[in-house]
Amino acid sequence: MKDFILRKWRKEDAAEIAAAANNPKIAANLRNTFPYPYLLKDAEWYVNDCIQNEGKNQIVRVIEVDGKAVGSIGIFVKDDVYEKSAELGYWLSEDYWRQGIMTRAVRLICKEAFNAFDIVRIFAEPFEHNAGSRGVLEKAGFTYEGTMRNGVYKNGKVSSYCMYSILREEAGL
Repeated sequence: MKDFILRKWRKEDAAEIAAAANNPKIAANLRNTFPYPYLLKDAEWYVNDCIQNEGKNQIVRVIEVDGKAVGSIGIFVKDDVYEKSAELGYWLSEDYWRQGIMTRAVRLICKEAFNAFDIVRIFAEPFEHNAGSRGVLEKAGFTYEGTMRNGVYKNGKVSSYCMYSILREEAGL
């Protein structure tokens, strides 16, 4: 298993994140707000947004391997009737897939979020065809709750996504 750290964002992370994120395989499994190609200006906007909104109902961390920013993971507290829930989102440079990094990162950030926020549930919504992300969530202790049939439209195609969640008491807290 590859070692990594989760840390707060720094402006100088933008260039490394732009390089790591500029991959159609990553963009294909994320919402349309994650562009491809992923340019330096996209990374600069994202890094600045993470810095400015730190602690404001979100925790977003750099995934750093060998001193290099190679991915992102975040928890975003919802509002209205969903105020006790938060959404998990993440991506990792393809060079580091299948090395156990993301499963451990998910566990760490979930514990941090449960300690920081008055929430009872963290959920994630991977696309149904994204077996890698679904496996990460299952290994991290998330429960599969169901498939939302034809619930997303990405790259000109309607497809399904899955709902996974972990409750505070299931996260070892």
